Amino acid sequence: MPWVILFLAGLCEVAWAVGLKYTAGFTRPLPTAATVAAMVLSVVLLGIAVKSLPLGTAYAVWTGIGAIGTVALGIVLFGESASWPRLLCVGLILAGIVGLKLVTPGEG
Repeated sequence: MPWVILFLAGLCEVAWAVGLKYTAGFTRPLPTAATVAAMVLSVVLLGIAVKSLPLGTAYAVWTGIGAIGTVALGIVLFGESASWPRLLCVGLILAGIVGLKLVTPGEG
């Protein structure tokens, strides 16, 4: 279960990172409120996950999920570059996340 919670925390990380684009510098109230809510939920879920998972592993996976998801949505939603060097780097982040999952004890 801690890995599922950590994954959800990572998805919230993606939500708030992408949400920043829609806040227009925190001048739009609704997107700003949603972004701040996603920030809070992301950190709360990370806090729950680190009760059972090593802090370093959980933090690295959390930020990795956030980075991969944000890059992917940046490509899809905002037309950001999908060049092979950029995708290769994202693949390396994914490999690191999978590697940490494989070598870290814990449920699920």
